[in-house]
Amino acid sequence: MSRRLAPREAPAPRFEHPASHSSWVGRRSGKMRPAIPHSWAGSISTPESPSRIAVVLHVYYVDLVAELIEELAYIPVEFDLIITNASGHHVDLQTSHLPLLSHVSILDVPNRGRDILPLISLVNAGLLEPYDLILKIHTKKSAWREEHALLEGSGDAWRNGFVTGLLGSRANVENLLSEFAEDPSLGLLTTEGNIVGPEFWGGDQDLTAEILLRLQLILDPHSLRFAAGSMYWVRGFVLQGLWALDLDSEDFDDEQGQIDGTTAHAIERTIGILTKEAGYSLREHQDLSVTGSDEWAHYRREEQRTPRARVIPFYLPQFHTFPENDAWWGTGFTEWANVAAGKPVFLGHNQPFLPSDLGFYDLAHGDVRQKQFELAANAGIEGFMYYYYWFAGKKLMNMPVENLVASTDDAPFCIMWANENWTRRWDGGAENVLIAQDYDEVPATEFIHDVMPLLTDPRYIKIDGKPLVSVYRITQIPNFKEVLDYWRDAALAAGLPGLTLVTVDVGSNMDGFEGDIDASGLDAFLEFAPHNRPWRSQPRDGLAVDHRFEGGILSYAAMVRDSVAELLKPIDAARYPGVMVNFDNTARRQWQPHLWYGSNPYTFRRWLNAAVSAVADRDLGNRIVFLNAWNEWAEGTVLEPSQRFGRTYLLAVRDVLNR
Repeated sequence: MSRRLAPREAPAPRFEHPASHSSWVGRRSGKMRPAIPHSWAGSISTPESPSRIAVVLHVYYVDLVAELIEELAYIPVEFDLIITNASGHHVDLQTSHLPLLSHVSILDVPNRGRDILPLISLVNAGLLEPYDLILKIHTKKSAWREEHALLEGSGDAWRNGFVTGLLGSRANVENLLSEFAEDPSLGLLTTEGNIVGPEFWGGDQDLTAEILLRLQLILDPHSLRFAAGSMYWVRGFVLQGLWALDLDSEDFDDEQGQIDGTTAHAIERTIGILTKEAGYSLREHQDLSVTGSDEWAHYRREEQRTPRARVIPFYLPQFHTFPENDAWWGTGFTEWANVAAGKPVFLGHNQPFLPSDLGFYDLAHGDVRQKQFELAANAGIEGFMYYYYWFAGKKLMNMPVENLVASTDDAPFCIMWANENWTRRWDGGAENVLIAQDYDEVPATEFIHDVMPLLTDPRYIKIDGKPLVSVYRITQIPNFKEVLDYWRDAALAAGLPGLTLVTVDVGSNMDGFEGDIDASGLDAFLEFAPHNRPWRSQPRDGLAVDHRFEGGILSYAAMVRDSVAELLKPIDAARYPGVMVNFDNTARRQWQPHLWYGSNPYTFRRWLNAAVSAVADRDLGNRIVFLNAWNEWAEGTVLEPSQRFGRTYLLAVRDVLNR
């Protein structure tokens, strides 16, 4: 059993380095991190209409720039060029031979962190967010290679091999792009002999392990695969997600001509590890299977994309004041009070977990709701499933969805009746009840009449033309089949073609429905992780858990592993898979929460991709995946932008859906 530490007792550092996990934790603060380096202020030029492809060129040796720029003529679609210049000299570009070059940005950077810190700076500034694919190249000379014990050839020959393999001819680039377009599992592609493994750890294993702890990932040193030389074609998300590593110049070593053992070398390996963690493969040029295809045109700017599935996150409408919360918790209470008060219970715990782009918003203001939907739609999300709170005819937190109905916003929505008790412990139980479900006072049949103005709204989300209505805990409703039959008749009487009625698969420990779905009056189950998923404990070694902690620490990695394995099996047509961003209710229960260790944008992306792939054989209208959740801030399951993860979870969703 691991030792539990006193609240302010720091664990002995496992590894001394500016980028170590303990150093990073010690530097973190409650301040918003700056996105743009001070030296770039006022000098960043972004395209009004970004291409789907970006070329990121890092320059140290200006004498090599011309030959690299010449090769870009082989890219057969529009592309943007972003140059980071550490040479200290002006970069003179000749681009008249590049008719498909849409936009050029040149940014000066200090000579620190090789080509990696400049790349991280681009990621942190959000400059790579628009792109589906990125070609990463740099002015490599690598004179040290001639004396390396394991590597053959000169630095010039190595560079020329990259240039020829990654560009080289239009036909070659067309084949490369077609491979990415036709094989959604391909994440990174480099040239022959440059995907290497554990034999190339060098002095980088310990630092890589420390950096991965920022994402709550545990290194498996034997599974290392990465792109040596740091030149490749790569899915945009693989690099965009690096924002979540929270790296800055303090993490990187001073330049002393090192060929190993620096943060830059560790990040080079980390990129390979994260590519695999996201569910992608790394390959070499000789492994290409597509030739002569015209699928490269998929990356033209004007190509339209249809999301691969209908992704619907759950939406908590509690972020506004209302009289009942004032009475129960104090005047002016919203869940932001809980969110801001969270304290970490282990080393590196993401508490307090705070919003970024939208701030501590108030859902009484309609512009917030519209901004939320714009963020969601840009990721390919169809709309939100609002939790709907109805207690024997008494409505709570109904203002956001009713304001949406009263607006002209083009924002699809549906509802889930959260039909459990509202309690002081936020657990839906029978104790400490603030307001209860009472089916004797007002029968559940009346619910349908209360929500009919929502169901008849043209923006309401439908399946097979019928409004989608979810019930959280269906077995708590007495004679629920008769109630559902009544609802269907009421919908027909209101001019609707019927209803699509689903219930959450909460499992037997919450009295979930486990019978024959066809005889129940229901149409389908809705998965809502972590409900009815295996809960596996997370080993606490090295976490430095606070001695006051009495809750549970579960493994997100194990839940994803189990869930992905299940998703590889055939899924019943009467089941819609669900994916969990995270779960951590520390903000509500501080020392007695349940929390999952290991959630990060890459692991989440792998789970979501498996869920979307599992319904790929259905017609588009039934390719539905639910996400827990859009904005459950006090439960730590959040897609919208946060100070800790930025937009990286939304970028993961976009990457899965809009390929």
